[in-house]
Amino acid sequence: MTMHSRRLEIFGPYLLLLATCVAGWWFKAHCGASWIGDEQYITGCYSDAVPFWGLRGVAAGQIPYVEARIEYPVLTGALIWVEGLIARAIGGAGADAADFLFVVALVNTVLAFAVLRMMERAGVPASRRWWWAGAPPMVLYLGHNWDMLAVALAVAAVLAARRGEALSAAALAAIGTAAKLFPILLLPLLGLQTLLRGGESWRERIRSACIMTVVAISFWAMLNVPVAVRSFDHWSEFYTFSRERGGTAAAVWEIMAAQGWWASDIAARNLWSFVAFTGGAAAIVLLGWRRHGGQAWVLFTPVLAWFLLTNKVYSPQFDLWLYPFLLLTSRRLWPVAWFVAGDLAAYWAEFWFFASPGGGGMGVTQAHIAIAAAFRAAAMLWIIVDAVRSPAPEWLTARALTPPPATSPQPEGRPRPIG
Repeated sequence: MTMHSRRLEIFGPYLLLLATCVAGWWFKAHCGASWIGDEQYITGCYSDAVPFWGLRGVAAGQIPYVEARIEYPVLTGALIWVEGLIARAIGGAGADAADFLFVVALVNTVLAFAVLRMMERAGVPASRRWWWAGAPPMVLYLGHNWDMLAVALAVAAVLAARRGEALSAAALAAIGTAAKLFPILLLPLLGLQTLLRGGESWRERIRSACIMTVVAISFWAMLNVPVAVRSFDHWSEFYTFSRERGGTAAAVWEIMAAQGWWASDIAARNLWSFVAFTGGAAAIVLLGWRRHGGQAWVLFTPVLAWFLLTNKVYSPQFDLWLYPFLLLTSRRLWPVAWFVAGDLAAYWAEFWFFASPGGGGMGVTQAHIAIAAAFRAAAMLWIIVDAVRSPAPEWLTARALTPPPATSPQPEGRPRPIG
């Protein structure tokens, strides 16, 4: 490899990521601090940061959970408060939602670079780092919400598990759960791997699993308990809001209801989404354990994909949760491109649908959303099946850090997976 090629491999993804993040900021910022008519839906520039500026006390500097209601977990609420401070420092007395949106996009840019750096240090192939750097979901969602904080923490947790640092992985996943809920899905996989690994007595394995559980609960509680004690009603709003909301247009339960296939109230959706997820996740783990038991964290990707498919809420930016883990653990990249195409289709279908009732004239119906969501779901189902049946990418299993579990012996001559 020439010096020029080497520099391009190292610095090229960072330069591309910078361009992608600038595009992501502009995609949301071109509408400014307020919206006219349905332009936020027609042009796709909708961002949660804009209404949050005035409706959640950010402009007034109110403290989340104590003085203002925030329907997010505490770490995201803290991030929103800090970003509000920065926005008011930048904009002064004239600070507005555009300043806040800029700060949100800037912080998410830093987190996106942190993910790229973690990928590089973990030895992720350059091709996959280029895919992260030029990710279309980054353009769509960089300035949309605060998901990148949990994404970065979840990536750090998975890579810690790959290195065999189970306690660090559990702590990072617990901290990530204090930002968004989905990193919690990694914890049962870490616990199962600890319980079923070989080379130790059952007493030692149970002891290690208990220690891991205590570590995870302690880190989550350290962030949550002070806020819950101070203002339980506001702290619990995330959980109350999640339980009581009906769903979103691109979620399978809303699609079935809109098409007249199955009408359900909120209680029924809560129940059946839970049943569908737990049953499917158990099947994924059981079927994938023989191949991935020694590196159970690989199954985080298909479990997360199944969670998105079965959840009653599928907000557009949730695709950003899954995207980096597809790059980390998927054996093939062409299904990732399929998923991205579905993400783009579902994004525009959903927002143009919102514009249509308001006179935007886009002509998009719930049937169009169903088609786009089905296209994306087909990609996700393919990815789930492929993750269960196929070995992990070679770069993940290039060297062994821990022996395989006793319940999944390796054939002679086959490389041991990373624990």
